[in-house]
Amino acid sequence: MAVLEIFQMLSPGILTTVQDAGRYGFGRYGVAPSGALDSFSLRIANLLVGNREDEACLETMLLGPGIKALNDTVVAVTGGNLQPRHNKQPMEMWRSHVLKKDDILSFGTLKSGFRAYIAVRGGLSVPLIMGSKSTNLPSGLGGFQGRPLKKNDILSSALPSGNWSNVGRAFNPAWIPSYSEKWTMRVIWGPQENDFSDESRDTFLNSEYIMSPDSDRTGIRLQGPAIQRKHDIDASIISEGVVSGCIQVPGDGKPIIILGETVSGGYRKIATVISADLPSLGQIKPGDKIQFSAVSPDEARQALQKVEERLNTFKAAMSR
Repeated sequence: MAVLEIFQMLSPGILTTVQDAGRYGFGRYGVAPSGALDSFSLRIANLLVGNREDEACLETMLLGPGIKALNDTVVAVTGGNLQPRHNKQPMEMWRSHVLKKDDILSFGTLKSGFRAYIAVRGGLSVPLIMGSKSTNLPSGLGGFQGRPLKKNDILSSALPSGNWSNVGRAFNPAWIPSYSEKWTMRVIWGPQENDFSDESRDTFLNSEYIMSPDSDRTGIRLQGPAIQRKHDIDASIISEGVVSGCIQVPGDGKPIIILGETVSGGYRKIATVISADLPSLGQIKPGDKIQFSAVSPDEARQALQKVEERLNTFKAAMSR
């Protein structure tokens, strides 16, 4: 398949990286999965432009990039509303659009959410490393030269075959996530919830936390009431594997929601965000308020099934 230069970065935004569905299966070697923090938005963006849903997109946050199209292509922007603009005119999100050669895709100020995803038909042509194109920022691995994009970087895309019949297709508006400044994250208890007293677990569920500006792609640090472990146990445990969404409680008692840039941790985990709510973690911004709600494993499975059913319905409609 031919490769074509497709984007020139006129400005990089705050932090714009290449991310796909993630780099899984290498945790025993210390390699984190990385990948899109809002996997739902990445999947929909790709489907809108006719890609595989796990193809690499651009993930940007807060202040989006300025991009010049070097050839005609199809794009879609999903996720947080950074007010995308096509040649300075507002561009509808969650819908595919044609960019002609020399057109400009830019962004305004943040309106809701935190991260946006830019998909281009044919995907982004960067090397596959351990089966993924995702950028691992701490190690400088993957993506575009292992780093955030810079001004004047040139991105290429595989030139897809077939027509552009999916141009103008949109995701069901009723299924587009709503992003607010107050979030309720559903969790299941564990794996070390028994190391916390009933009072501490009540504090965890009944308190309001705020995302700290010290947060990054490794984890969301929370400001709020401390969660105290039982008095007769140590602050740390032997390091063990962690997954995105697990909630660690370090020695100071301030919870940390683990994201995709780490694979092990040595603090107790009181609970884990359910899979259906993981994409929302990518849209929480510093200063947003977070509360937790405990659900059963069965409820967690049902919530995930609902998400996947909607995606399957959308994929079936796109194939017609």
